[in-house]
Amino acid sequence: MVVTAPLAVSLGDPAGVGPELLIEAWARRGEEKLPPFFAVGGAGVLTAAARRRGVAVPIRRMARPSQATGIFDDALPVLDLFDALYLPGEPEPEGAAFALSSLTEGSRLAAEGAASGLVTGPIAKALLAEVGFDHPGQTEFVAEACGILPEDAVMMLAGPSLRTVPITVHAALAQVPGLLTTALIIQRATIVAAALKRDFGIEAPRLALTGLNPHAGEHGKFGDEEQRIVEPAVAELRARGIDATGPHPADALFAPRMRETYDVAICMYHDQALIPLKTLDFDEGVNVTLGLPIVRTSPDHGTAFAIAGTGQASANAMIAAIRMAGECAARRAL
Repeated sequence: MVVTAPLAVSLGDPAGVGPELLIEAWARRGEEKLPPFFAVGGAGVLTAAARRRGVAVPIRRMARPSQATGIFDDALPVLDLFDALYLPGEPEPEGAAFALSSLTEGSRLAAEGAASGLVTGPIAKALLAEVGFDHPGQTEFVAEACGILPEDAVMMLAGPSLRTVPITVHAALAQVPGLLTTALIIQRATIVAAALKRDFGIEAPRLALTGLNPHAGEHGKFGDEEQRIVEPAVAELRARGIDATGPHPADALFAPRMRETYDVAICMYHDQALIPLKTLDFDEGVNVTLGLPIVRTSPDHGTAFAIAGTGQASANAMIAAIRMAGECAARRAL
């Protein structure tokens, strides 16, 4: 895997599982064939997390991201900018401020090209809001840092078995029918198709769109959003040369035989996309932001405060996020 610069990893909330999973990822870098990466701050946090995890990982502070590649084989490189206390399972405002600083600097480094991509550790949004974070999530924050409108940044969940994209994301279910429009589906599906080509090397992506209602509305019996909104979007996408099908009944789309017929499922709301992904690929699911000028991935799980520091958390999703970021960055470098 060849990339032009190392990946930046923001630690997320230091009271969560992010620091220990990054430690584990570096320890398994060889067997997992991970590209060089560095942590954005938190040398003390990572040293303590390694000790708590029981993993022998040398930590080396550095002044510039360009030093990371030369350090990576022998130690985990850490950009020596800021630090925090390591209090696993005990989130507090100072830790949230550290998480925001790490995310802010990591986004800047990726946007400026000092890092070939950004992997973001899990955050606690409620705590971040107390220290000035006013975005729905990290996706919107990173988009703004890159000068991209939030609606032009698309969240895709990717695992070994499945890729899904929710058209509407963090909205109450009662609001979803009012938020869905043909234009929104076309806009986001077009971004997805372009990203699958550019970042995932899929020459002719196959997009399967779900319906909103049970049985995809059953010809209007259970709602007419499929006929009014989804079907025109599918028709326009096909007219633009995108291999789109649907609307498909969501209760059948994720069966093994159906998953062989598409490269990504475009879903109408959050749980419709995330439930199947987390059921099939919980420990290896990756949140990928499409439509950005940078590569950004994140493990598809939260801070897991309840098990932080206990050694129970699996590092597989963090490893998958780092690997996927490296693969996407390598394709962009071609």
